Amino acid sequence: MRRFKLGISTAMGTAALAAGALALAPTASAVDPTTATLTADCGTYGSGLATLTATQSGTAATITLSSGAIKAPIDVPAGSVSSTLTLSKNGSGTTTFTGNANPAIPTGSDVTTGPLKGTVAAGDVLEAKSLKLVIFGLITVNCTATSPQTPGPFTF
Repeated sequence: MRRFKLGISTAMGTAALAAGALALAPTASAVDPTTATLTADCGTYGSGLATLTATQSGTAATITLSSGAIKAPIDVPAGSVSSTLTLSKNGSGTTTFTGNANPAIPTGSDVTTGPLKGTVAAGDVLEAKSLKLVIFGLITVNCTATSPQTPGPFTF
């Protein structure tokens, strides 16, 4: 009988520990919407539509941006664009997503950058406001959103 009681106690303790671990484990998060568009003005480099695609895993988030607002004037090798995307955060502050990740961009093609990495908290509402691209460490392109994101800001 004593062994039976020990077995039940051990099983119940293991089950309680497993339940506690599950309660403390980070939950999978989802951003909504996952894709948004806006128009941007990049000064002498052009203006036009930009598409942003967001993903989230816990507090880590990424945004990839592609835009016909800027066309590559020359071939741009992969990883040669440093990008800083500034977003409004919860209507009163800002946050940035940064990275040096871009695919190879042939001459005349739309510029794509990302995934740009940032940190989010549950309930954060982010909307793109500006983008700074530094190409080859020499050419700086500053873009400003001229429209709100459609269908709306990213909610994490």
